[in-house]
Amino acid sequence: MEKELRTFKKGGIHPPERKEYTEHLAIEDMPLPKEVDILLSQHFGAWCKPLVKKKDRVEEGDIIGDVEKGLGACVHASVTGAVKDIGSSPHPLLVSVPSITIERDQEAERKEYKKEDWHNLSREELLSRVKKAGIVGMGGAGFPTHVKLSPPPEAKVDTLIINGAECEPYLTVDHRLMVEHAPEIVEGIKIILTILGIKRGYVGIEVNKPDAIEEMSKAVKENSEGFDIGVVPLKVKYPQGSEKQLIEAVTGRKVPAFGLPFDVGVIVQNIGTTRAIYEAVIFNKPVVEKVVTISGKGIKRQANLRVRIGTKLKDIVEYLGGTTPDLKKVVVGGPMMGFAISTLDFPITKITSGVLFLTEDEIDLYEYKPCIRCGFCLEACPMGLQPNEIGIYVEAGRAEETAQFGVFECFECGCCAYVCPSKRPLVQFIRIGKMKAKRA
Repeated sequence: MEKELRTFKKGGIHPPERKEYTEHLAIEDMPLPKEVDILLSQHFGAWCKPLVKKKDRVEEGDIIGDVEKGLGACVHASVTGAVKDIGSSPHPLLVSVPSITIERDQEAERKEYKKEDWHNLSREELLSRVKKAGIVGMGGAGFPTHVKLSPPPEAKVDTLIINGAECEPYLTVDHRLMVEHAPEIVEGIKIILTILGIKRGYVGIEVNKPDAIEEMSKAVKENSEGFDIGVVPLKVKYPQGSEKQLIEAVTGRKVPAFGLPFDVGVIVQNIGTTRAIYEAVIFNKPVVEKVVTISGKGIKRQANLRVRIGTKLKDIVEYLGGTTPDLKKVVVGGPMMGFAISTLDFPITKITSGVLFLTEDEIDLYEYKPCIRCGFCLEACPMGLQPNEIGIYVEAGRAEETAQFGVFECFECGCCAYVCPSKRPLVQFIRIGKMKAKRA
């Protein structure tokens, strides 16, 4: 049966899934923290400018930062309280970014959001609610959703794909959302289709999530009247959750080099993003919370937690009973595309999909060696690039010449580094190559 399952053709790998730690754990609400740090950069694009000042009182859901010019998304107060500070907080890529610290009013009641009927709202009104909610791609890319849902007219979009692949090892956020909130996700799909003015949508789910396939298929059958929505079981293969690979797997269409999904008539949205759209349109609820997988052998209790945006990792660790003595590395995101961090002061953002607490037997501590020209990375690369040459050129001080090997087409999935017998840090080489080639 698996031979008949859809997948992309070029490259890909099969790392250990390690989803068994959390895939059967229901989403759990973490108690509200005493304070939150709201980063002013939680999205692709320009940083937000603060709209509040120190000692101001803010209510849950208030807009506290917005982008004045350029691409971006607003940020909201995730708790009710007083602005304690406007300073900076740790960031896994940018070292630190401006942030707003809110001290929660422990006497304040949680905000209630009232349900509304959305069917009479215009496309512009639906898009406005998505924008005001500050929704971005919650799978990790962080691209502003209201922009993504406004493709140029010449794009001729005819298909929506909802990304339920969740191919990264350890992570089970989308899995649990599909199992526990399938009807809401389907309603979110209908809202997106209405905004795009099309009828056809697919939900691509890898077959290692049979309960998610069952729940989503049931919800589609019961609530897709007027729309052509289908659930597509996919072969388990990393990086199937990447947009270009998912589009090929589900539709057979291939996005051209340097092209975008709408170039082949497709828009892709993440499961978490789709549910956030549902909440924004139905309840006028902004993005104030995020479901995050906390996993790995280095934490005493694994969980799928619903936490407020800005909750610090140290508060999550304390809630889950602390770390184990053999903890070696903390990674924000999945093990393939995530980033190691050095502090637990890091706050949860809209794009935090998971935090992994890894022990020595879960990570690779070997020193890397020279390239042996085995070609494994060429076979594994889903984009058909030459990671080996990029690494060699970077080491030789010729990083500005790596564009010829496809450095700018790489989306840093990590397949090349995973299969390399010399344990070469090819993704790091590629990042250096991009940076220096851009300056050339």
